[in-house]
Amino acid sequence: MGAPYIPKTAPFGDEEIELLNRVVGPANDRQRAWLAGFLAGIESAAGVAPPTVAPPVAAEPLTIVFASESGNSERLAGDLAKVARKNGLKPSIVDLADLDLPSLGKTRRLVVIAATWGEGDPPSRAVEKYNELMQADFGRLDGVEYSVLALGDSAYVEFCAVGKAIDARLEALGARRVVDRVDCDLDFEKPAADWIGRAVQKLAPAEAGTGTVIAVDFAKAGAAKTEIVEADITDLIDLNSSRSDKETVHLALSFEGAVPPYEPGDSLDLYIENDPVEIDDVLAAAGLAQDTALRDELRTRDIHTLSLKNLDAYATLTGHQYVKSLIDSGEAKAWIEDRQLIDLLSFFPIAITADHLRAITRPLAPRAYSIASSRRDVGNEAHLLISAVRYRAHGRDRKGVASTYIAERRKRGDKVRVKLRANKHFRLPAADKDIIMVGPGTGVAPFRAFLQERRASGATGRNWLFFGDRTSTHDFLYQLEWQEAVKDGALTRMDVAFSRDRPEKVYVQHRIWEQRHDLVAWLEGGASFYVCGDAKEMAGSVRQAVETAYADVKSATLEQAAEFVRQLERDKRYLTDTY
Repeated sequence: MGAPYIPKTAPFGDEEIELLNRVVGPANDRQRAWLAGFLAGIESAAGVAPPTVAPPVAAEPLTIVFASESGNSERLAGDLAKVARKNGLKPSIVDLADLDLPSLGKTRRLVVIAATWGEGDPPSRAVEKYNELMQADFGRLDGVEYSVLALGDSAYVEFCAVGKAIDARLEALGARRVVDRVDCDLDFEKPAADWIGRAVQKLAPAEAGTGTVIAVDFAKAGAAKTEIVEADITDLIDLNSSRSDKETVHLALSFEGAVPPYEPGDSLDLYIENDPVEIDDVLAAAGLAQDTALRDELRTRDIHTLSLKNLDAYATLTGHQYVKSLIDSGEAKAWIEDRQLIDLLSFFPIAITADHLRAITRPLAPRAYSIASSRRDVGNEAHLLISAVRYRAHGRDRKGVASTYIAERRKRGDKVRVKLRANKHFRLPAADKDIIMVGPGTGVAPFRAFLQERRASGATGRNWLFFGDRTSTHDFLYQLEWQEAVKDGALTRMDVAFSRDRPEKVYVQHRIWEQRHDLVAWLEGGASFYVCGDAKEMAGSVRQAVETAYADVKSATLEQAAEFVRQLERDKRYLTDTY
């Protein structure tokens, strides 16, 4: 088939346009004439007057800006664009990280879908542009109509902080809010669909409007979404020695049907269940130990998270005066730190119903883990690297829900449910380009996939890995694989940092400083720099180490060094996948 007969601006979804073009495209003149007559005949039989042919109306532009860490905001931007095309709009989708701020003043219709990451931070790719949006003087936005959708996690105190801040900033610059901001929790699909419908209705040209709220069908709009699939556990190995105080599990999964079409850099969402012992503890504390139906429900509800949101819900539903006093005094934020739902039920006991417990919990969300394998190397498998989380706080032993689900309650031969979470912003460069990988602890997972992929594909670029953990004897994850890769040349070089092997603690950022001359030479030669792991401390320390290294090697100021790293980000050569 040649050029499409049904244009992208037609009031149909992408899948419908493709289907129509498959029919109309190869049809001959006689077939097209018959089809036109057939449609006209149907309308005539139904008493519908033939449509008046009018000159085509140019679609009105709509700018859709997204800020995404896990991909949800970006996917929703695509969903919104499909609905907008059906309603007389010509959408353009822009990553906030790539947004030209001075051009915003020329925009007439603007929507922003922004995720909040961690403790109120913007997604890592968008940090620089977000700060510029918040602080820089790039002109007024008078005449701009806008709406904001905020994504977040109510388990964090700064719930949807980035979306809230952008909404306030756009208003302060003179833009006119046409649809109120919606703040979405982890179960965002229904409120997001409602917001998309209202936003498109308000922003669509008058002649395209129907006067009713536009329904958004995620089954169609989100066609790119992958399905949850079942996988068999073929291997489950603790990579730490028996003398380590850590447990890091190598989890190998095989698939009977189609393997999720993952690429190096992608993750798998792991669908999990609560520990039955912890479920019983919660039910006992709530006075609902005999409710077997509720017990079954709580297998897949979040019985751990304690946030200001469910603290407030508990106070409202039960009328508990001490909880209300805790909230009114402003002490609630400090009190919930490192506490869980069981603490609330035990510390502030009161008679509650099963419906109360349902109301103060939410569905148990899947946990994302970086894929530690390449399909070129492992075939119909996928490997994950999972560190079991165990700690004690406020007199109670605590456990990571997902990590101990695997480490304690799954065994070889069991099945688990997973779904692919693609990450197109954490991809390998061309085969002839060099890469530098920084992955302490389980952050090394995607770099195992990178190395397998580069070796299997015959990539000619050099590969340099920085790895760190506690001790070389007990915590050197995948040690034999890395040593073999260095020996056969697949891994050009490897620098390790084991923080407990000597009196003074040594981390990957110290190794970066020690190797600063070679590091800067690689970066100036076109190497891509990757960081995976802890977002709270490690990622910032590594960035600072790279900046300091550049400043020292090039005799530059720290501001010049920071600009060098920012340029690497703009060039898509400084890439992070943090958690």
